[in-house]
Amino acid sequence: MSLFGKAKAKAEELLGHAEEVYGQSHGDAAATLDGEARRLEGEAEEEQAERTARRDDDGLAGSGVR
Repeated sequence: MSLFGKAKAKAEELLGHAEEVYGQSHGDAAATLDGEARRLEGEAEEEQAERTARRDDDGLAGSGVR
């Protein structure tokens, strides 16, 4: 994942958290659930990017070893 993709995933996570907090503080269950879903989606995208980066940095990339 590119740097832009990582930044986008982090932004989604932060926006989701903000929406979740807004929903909780205003008693808006729909906003709370929507925010939680957006936050979890951002976290999942970040975790996927980290796994991909670790796989690519395992020292075997380009060595022909599989």
